[in-house]
Amino acid sequence: MSVLEMKVPSPGESISEVEIAQWLVSDGDYVEKDQAIAEVDSDKATLELPAEDSGIITLKAGEGDVVKVGQVVCLIDTSAARPEGSAPKAEEKKEEVKAAPVAEKAVAAPNPDPVNKEASYATGTTSPAASKMIAENGLAANSINGTGKDGRITKQDVIAAMSGGFSTADAQGWGGSRDQNREKMSMLRRKIAERLVSVKNETAMLTTFNEVDMKPIMDIRAKYKDAFAKHHEVNLGFMSFFTKAVTEALNLYPAVNAQIDGNEVVFHNYADIGIAVSSPKGLMVPVVRNAEQMSLAEIEKEIKRLAIKARDGKITPDDMTGGTFTITNGGVFGSMLSTPIINPPQSAILGMHNVVERPVAINGKVEIRPIMYVALSYDHRIIDGKESVGFLVKVKEMLENPEKMLFGAKDPVQVLLGL
Repeated sequence: MSVLEMKVPSPGESISEVEIAQWLVSDGDYVEKDQAIAEVDSDKATLELPAEDSGIITLKAGEGDVVKVGQVVCLIDTSAARPEGSAPKAEEKKEEVKAAPVAEKAVAAPNPDPVNKEASYATGTTSPAASKMIAENGLAANSINGTGKDGRITKQDVIAAMSGGFSTADAQGWGGSRDQNREKMSMLRRKIAERLVSVKNETAMLTTFNEVDMKPIMDIRAKYKDAFAKHHEVNLGFMSFFTKAVTEALNLYPAVNAQIDGNEVVFHNYADIGIAVSSPKGLMVPVVRNAEQMSLAEIEKEIKRLAIKARDGKITPDDMTGGTFTITNGGVFGSMLSTPIINPPQSAILGMHNVVERPVAINGKVEIRPIMYVALSYDHRIIDGKESVGFLVKVKEMLENPEKMLFGAKDPVQVLLGL
């Protein structure tokens, strides 16, 4: 008997412990090498734990347990024989490829009726991952057909059911009971809470507001979005314009891009912009490195890459550390106005909001324009009101005059005249 001890790998520097968020397999299951067997939460990100070899797994830690880096969390009996009827993934793929031409000629058999499928003790039983998704999304387990072994409901069954949509009869509403549910906060959520409270307590945070006429940006998008998407293979969104405007404004107001380190102020000669994105685990802030040197297309591609990693739970601590300034967009959820909280150890954060048509005065006349309210929260210990307001006004000017982004925040005529 050959047993492999699987230890918790280090997710990154300064991380000494993680929490077992959920096991993706059960005790006694046969696992394949590199198969994801667990999700672990650190105070910075959620990561998947892959099996180091194939065999029968024995779990040594439970969901919600906090374990040290290097601690044994499971054993894998690598000498165990693969159960009959199962085949390695590679062999399954080969069989599918060989069978494909034949299947094209064959007459498709009707799908078996899940109702007539013989039920067993496991029918309707949910896996740990499926149970969590059902609870998080308020779904009814009895409305989901299980395709797993013996009718078990898997994570993929829940995803498929959500993609197909639920009828109103399937949705769970108020049941009239006075029951309560308690759930332990994840390590990531606890760390976020600690950081937010510390920011409120340890910084002199202040917020200044302004409004941006989004018509020039929206006109550019309407005119060039198809050509942009075809040429660069990525959509043209608002975030790249805001990121570019921010990097130009940071160059003019370096204190907004600085941070306090003890009795010193550290000024950065680069702009690493954190972009807040939504993920199944909550709000993540991956960092776009050296955004000041990127084109709009490069910014869009990098934001898309990082957002996909966050959505798929593959974001790493390295992806989220080292930012010098953050942009958050509550407008995608319908927010009209908010005061974003600084992402430490940074000194400022820009909040974007929804675009609403509002009456505004243009050259002495009232016109209806698409307006966005923007908010800059900043640490008043190192950023004065003049700098914060000047920074936000400069961002507004460049968004309302996009050509200025090409000329270092100057008017093209000024560049031509050497002013």
